[in-house]
Amino acid sequence: MSEIRLYVTSTEKGAAEILDILSEVFGEEDFAIATTEVDEKRDIWEASVYMMAEDEDMVRARVAEGLRHAFPDAVIEREVIPDVDWIAKSLEGLKPVRAGRFLVHGSHDRDKVRVNDLAIEIEAGQAFGTGHHGTTAGCLEMIEQVVRARPVRNALDLGTGSGVLAIAVHKLKPVPVLATDIDPVAVRVAKENVRSNGIASGISLETAPGFHSPAFDRHGPFDLIIANILARPLIKMAPQLVAHLAPGGSVILSGILAEQRWKVLAAYSGVRLSHIRTIWRNGWVTIHLRKD
Repeated sequence: MSEIRLYVTSTEKGAAEILDILSEVFGEEDFAIATTEVDEKRDIWEASVYMMAEDEDMVRARVAEGLRHAFPDAVIEREVIPDVDWIAKSLEGLKPVRAGRFLVHGSHDRDKVRVNDLAIEIEAGQAFGTGHHGTTAGCLEMIEQVVRARPVRNALDLGTGSGVLAIAVHKLKPVPVLATDIDPVAVRVAKENVRSNGIASGISLETAPGFHSPAFDRHGPFDLIIANILARPLIKMAPQLVAHLAPGGSVILSGILAEQRWKVLAAYSGVRLSHIRTIWRNGWVTIHLRKD
């Protein structure tokens, strides 16, 4: 069955207000809500809600009612998201990736796993984050360093994608991990990856747009927060992210181009995090910060 995206086009400020309204309308229900920048120069944004086709009429009516007073002229548009056979995609042509003790590999490379490896089996195409991108590999390397050096009692993987980083934390140290993503397909795939990597419990996966979900209060505050997203949303969410960080906790940020590093550091310095270390990989950086 097809997945549907209903969306309203607005300004950045308007999209943020619509996101708040839709978060109130749908509460803890399993509908992903998100905002996306379409054109920076013209300040064009989209506020979206995702659902299966069978729920479209119901969701459309509730969106229209929710926006009726604050956005009476809002036009609700529609996009059909193509079905993707995520599981059918494979790692053919890609080599296993090593990052510290971690080895990220596809099912056809199980014979490459060594005795002391922390092996994570992820098939390519299963949402973003197979380990082959510099940001994911940098995060894996940083996770190993932080988890071994600092006390970690629980962790958050924000924007989990394939679930590879949540799996990595739990394989290093079996602590509770909350893994979230705005994309319900990514969450579904991440759940499959958690199971296929032999983890029966300890990783909670939820569809959650940004920090607009009660899951963060239920599971937090966190000793470790990992966010491999992009520089712009990382900068904007700095105050909210730090609000869910425990005293003495660590933050690992990635999805950041090297030239964007100083803007990200400035944003998190402004919320009183200390820069500990930066890893550079293929033009991307992974940053470790700490709440003193």
